[in-house]
Amino acid sequence: MAATTNSASNGISILDLILKKKQGSALTKEEIEYFVQGVVDDAISKEQLGAMLMATVLKGLDDFETTCLTRAMMNSGEVMSWPEKWRGKIVDKHSTGGVGDKISLVLAPILASCGMKVPMVSGRGLGHTGGTLDKLESIPGFSVAFNTSAMRSILEDVGCCIVGQTETLVPADKKLYATRDITGTVDSVGLISSSIVSKKAAENLDFLILDVKCGKGASTNSEEEAFELGTRMVNIANGLGINTAALMTEMTNPIGQAIGNALEVAESLSCLHGKGPKDVMNLVYQLGGHLLSRAGLKETVEMSCSMMEALVRDGKAMDCFRRMIIAQGVAEDTAKRLCDPENDVWAILPKAKHVTGLKSDKKGFIHEIDSKRCAIASGKMGAGRSKSGDVLQFGVGLMLQVGVGDAIDKGDVWVNVHHDTDSIPVDVLTELEQALVVEDQELTSKNESRVMKVITSSLDMH
Repeated sequence: MAATTNSASNGISILDLILKKKQGSALTKEEIEYFVQGVVDDAISKEQLGAMLMATVLKGLDDFETTCLTRAMMNSGEVMSWPEKWRGKIVDKHSTGGVGDKISLVLAPILASCGMKVPMVSGRGLGHTGGTLDKLESIPGFSVAFNTSAMRSILEDVGCCIVGQTETLVPADKKLYATRDITGTVDSVGLISSSIVSKKAAENLDFLILDVKCGKGASTNSEEEAFELGTRMVNIANGLGINTAALMTEMTNPIGQAIGNALEVAESLSCLHGKGPKDVMNLVYQLGGHLLSRAGLKETVEMSCSMMEALVRDGKAMDCFRRMIIAQGVAEDTAKRLCDPENDVWAILPKAKHVTGLKSDKKGFIHEIDSKRCAIASGKMGAGRSKSGDVLQFGVGLMLQVGVGDAIDKGDVWVNVHHDTDSIPVDVLTELEQALVVEDQELTSKNESRVMKVITSSLDMH
């Protein structure tokens, strides 16, 4: 039963910590560890936990406090262990989330085909579009529920897995997030950073690359916010002994053409066949290139990118994806047909009942495709969740037919809407009609790279 009194332990009490943080003072390592243990043991009342989180949001956490919080959260449950022969090869990537972001599905098997071990613990989407796990679960038979022992077996055989968070991994984060979600304390750089990095630290990684999205379709709209979040996470992860860098990437416009669970799986397969959208492949190679060069596999980012491109060309990356989905529950024949470029993926993947093209009402050049409006439109059709128990419609979503910088004529189809209702819902149409921005002036440059800034750090905060 949760304590409602302020019983002290080693001279520390939760009320003292609330008052101390409320006054803007920094907490010590011991105080933070006491707080996290109290969360895990349910020894702190809901009211006190909410008050502590609000004080933390209003007064902030410095790098030292955030590192201590992250370490305590990591140690609140299981920390994965790997064979000694894998040391120096255990890598992962994390994205802060974006519209059309299927990068993990493409990057994980490429990294594994480079000889890396990728124990990717990912999440579901709670919002307008599905998360990485939701996308993969649109493949019939795919399972995300594996313990560390099973993950180790898959990594030994395949080199990568993409699974859900286990009950024993960072339990403090689950309890903290549940309270943050209902107390308006989600939006905090220190709390966001510790939540993300604690889960990656519990994977016992050697190297980590972070994709920090910035723009309308991201959780951080401004470059300043994205840089602050990226810098904080890089500093913390490095402080915990994980060699880490972050790429700040543009998310005003959707990445790739596909938005929606099964649609994004199909686009990921195209990418692994070497036929994916250029902006997706560029970001895959940039993230992987920075990661592999830091891991010492190749001397430069450019050399690492060339190696990854070769593994896509010769089919080794796709073969790795095929073996991964088989290891995670997909029938061998299904996986073979899904990954064969000669086969129709829509004979296997769930598809929407109807596809309707929307036309541009103006001639000119595309200056923007509002990713947030595209995400909202997809969510209204069932591609995402508004609450955790919602059932996803795997086949619905959007397939963009044009990109930023393209010329377009009045009457040209700019997006195909995949919907299960007889007609496109009015509120979906309203969002999409405002998503396309066409101007008379041609864009002076069409930059296919999403990378805005590279964030690195050599800070040591042990």
